[in-house]
Amino acid sequence: MNQALSRSDRRDQASRLRELARGGGGSPLTIAILSGKGGVGKTNIAVNLAICLAARRSRVSLVDLDMGLANADLLMGLQPRYTLAQLVGGVRTLDEITIEGPAGVRFIPGASGLHQIANLSEFERQNLLMHLQKLEDNTDIIVFDCGAGISRNVIRFALAAHRVMVVTTPEPTAITDAYATIKTLQREQYRGTVGLLVNKVSSRSEAEATFRRVAGVARRFLNYPIAYLGYVLQDTAVALAVQARCPVVVRYPGSNASACIAAVADSLVADRSSQPQRDGFFRRVAGLFV
Repeated sequence: MNQALSRSDRRDQASRLRELARGGGGSPLTIAILSGKGGVGKTNIAVNLAICLAARRSRVSLVDLDMGLANADLLMGLQPRYTLAQLVGGVRTLDEITIEGPAGVRFIPGASGLHQIANLSEFERQNLLMHLQKLEDNTDIIVFDCGAGISRNVIRFALAAHRVMVVTTPEPTAITDAYATIKTLQREQYRGTVGLLVNKVSSRSEAEATFRRVAGVARRFLNYPIAYLGYVLQDTAVALAVQARCPVVVRYPGSNASACIAAVADSLVADRSSQPQRDGFFRRVAGLFV
C-alpha cells in the first residue's frame, strides 16, 4: 500500500476515473449505513439487513468500509484470509478478497487495526473505488458499512450513495451525534435520500418520538428533509447472537429484532422496485474525484 506510483500510473488512474464518470446506464441500489457515534449497533444493522435483502432474491454485496475498525466478519462468524488492505495495496484482487456470507451475501471484508488503511491517501481512495466498481456487474443492492460519523475515507461514498441510513438509539448523546452526521451531509450537499433508523428501542412509539425529534430539528435549523426508515426493538437475542458470532436473523429468525430488520428490508426492496433506473454509484462517486 505504500509502494511508490509512477506519474504515468497516476495519469492512467485519473483517465479511468474520467471514463467512469462519463458512462451511462443504471446501477444497483446503494445504501451507505452511518452512525454519529459507536455503540449504536450500526454494523449489526448492516450485516443483518444485507442478509434479509439477499433472502428476498436480491444479489447483495456487503462492503465493510469501517476503516481500521472493521468487525462485520466477526458478526457473521467468518474468517477472511484477505481484506481491503491487500486490495488497496495491489497484492490481491477483488475476487480474491471476497467471501460468501449467509444467504449468499457477497462480503468484502474491511481491515481492522491498521493505521494505514484508516488513513488512505486521495490516490489510494481512488484506487479502491476502481476495484469496487466491479461489484456493479452482478449485484442488485450494495450495502456499505461505513465508520461512525463521516470521515475523509467514507464521505465520498456516502455522498454518492442513493440512500444514506443513519443509525441512532434513543439516548441523547446518540441523537445529538446522529444530527451532527445529518448536518454534515447537508453541508456537503448530499442529494440522495437521508433516512433515520432507530435501534434498541423499547417500543414503536419511542422510535417514532426519536425520529420526530431529529427530523424536527433538521427541518427547523437545516431545512433538510429526513425519511423514517424504521426501528429495531431492544432484544436479548441480539446480544446472544453476537456472542455466538452468528447474525441474529440467522440464529433467532423468530425474534423481535429479526422481525424489525425484515420489515426494513421489505421496505427497501419495495422502494427499489418502484424507483426508475439510477445512475451508477461508482460513476457518481468517480465524478467527485475528477
